[in-house]
Amino acid sequence: MDSLALQHTAHLWLFFVLLLGVVALPGLDMAFVMASALVGGRRAGLGAVAGIVAGGACHTAMGALGVGVVLKLFPAAFNALLLAGAAYVAWMGVALLRSRSAFDGAAVHTRQRPLAATFGKAVLTCLMNPKAYVFMLAVFPQFLRPEHGPIWAQAVVMGLIIAATQAGVYGLVALGAVRAQRSLQGNPQASVWTARAVGLLLLLASAWTAWEGWRL
Repeated sequence: MDSLALQHTAHLWLFFVLLLGVVALPGLDMAFVMASALVGGRRAGLGAVAGIVAGGACHTAMGALGVGVVLKLFPAAFNALLLAGAAYVAWMGVALLRSRSAFDGAAVHTRQRPLAATFGKAVLTCLMNPKAYVFMLAVFPQFLRPEHGPIWAQAVVMGLIIAATQAGVYGLVALGAVRAQRSLQGNPQASVWTARAVGLLLLLASAWTAWEGWRL
């Protein structure tokens, strides 16, 4: 029993290492959190993080229930999701490229948006992120072992690991963006170039995600 427990613990640590690499890799979720915090401040940034975590919980539930298999059997559904997610983030990038400042509320409409709306947009962004579906199809099922106990209990534990990892990584991204916001507020020229840089980052993230997701 002790040997089995140690084996399960080792599996969870390996799962965490793989997950951390996936979450820390720049993509749609990170880009949305960064843009939200940069435009709307700490409140919007942390609201976006909470939405991404909630979206991750939905991915975990779908992975445990096998809903992800539907996307594998019907690739058109997967392609539609990745294109919708990439297009949405690309729209935010274009808005920032056209804005006069990184803090122009008209750029992404984050400043005027209620916290619940920011949360909802973050959930939607996470659910449209193809990287999460690839992870759930390719990695998640490998760590669900019948010999380690009830599948639902394992899924809950792994879901908590996913939530904690997302909160930690994206929380740091949001707080870093808030610090950048404060330092740039007194420098209009730097704010303009920051808006352009973040907009370009969003466009690159959306293009890369669509390309890699379609290839997969």
